[in-house]
Amino acid sequence: MPQLEFEGKQYEVDEDGYLQDWEEWKEGMAQLMASQDGITLGPEHWDIIKFLREYFIKFQIAPMIKILVKEIGKVMGPEKGNTKYLYQLFPGGPAKQACRYAGLPKPTGCV
Repeated sequence: MPQLEFEGKQYEVDEDGYLQDWEEWKEGMAQLMASQDGITLGPEHWDIIKFLREYFIKFQIAPMIKILVKEIGKVMGPEKGNTKYLYQLFPGGPAKQACRYAGLPKPTGCV
């Protein structure tokens, strides 16, 4: 099984780099994963990452992109709750890439 090394400790990830245990996640892991993808996380990225973690805690599921866009729109407004904005932040796929950075499982419906 692949592993992510963070702060001298090994964490199990699946073949796509998603943490096997979402409760082991630490904020710095998101920075590490993003830097490996060539992305520097700013406050707007963290808004989405934190939203995803709260959503997962509440519903025990990582939302697919369609639901993510809808729910972000309800909470943060239409300027952020749209696919264009989210793809600018997470070009590897907003639901897929943001969930990985948030330490969550791959969203349902993602291949």
